[in-house]
Amino acid sequence: MNFRPRAKEEPEINLIPFIDVLLVILIFLMLSTTYSKFTELQLTLPVADAEQQRDHPKEIIVSVAADGRYAVNRAAIEGKGVDGVARALNAAATAGGDSVVIISADASSPHQAVVTVMEAARRAGLSQITFATQSSLGGAAR
Repeated sequence: MNFRPRAKEEPEINLIPFIDVLLVILIFLMLSTTYSKFTELQLTLPVADAEQQRDHPKEIIVSVAADGRYAVNRAAIEGKGVDGVARALNAAATAGGDSVVIISADASSPHQAVVTVMEAARRAGLSQITFATQSSLGGAAR
């Protein structure tokens, strides 16, 4: 019989598998987390700081309401189609192809309404298009 005291083995904790599992969990959380800042875009357009310019006789002002209605030089247009807007632009273009189309759209108007005005201007042969914005001080600007 061997009554000599045995040498007790110290338990060894291997940290490498523990670190591997933590890294996998960290990567999983980083990839699956959604950031609410990027899921919702809150835009407030249009606002710009520019000097007020004088009205020119070549200007055609196209107003786009929040519900998508159009007016060319303060005259309302029936319908919301490209052809109707193009006819109104042709009638208002006193300077021909040199006329400048100023799109004055409401900030909450649909994007498609503005694109419709741009397409109508192209069909009418008007290539100079600009957008009217509101100054951050409250006055109108271009």
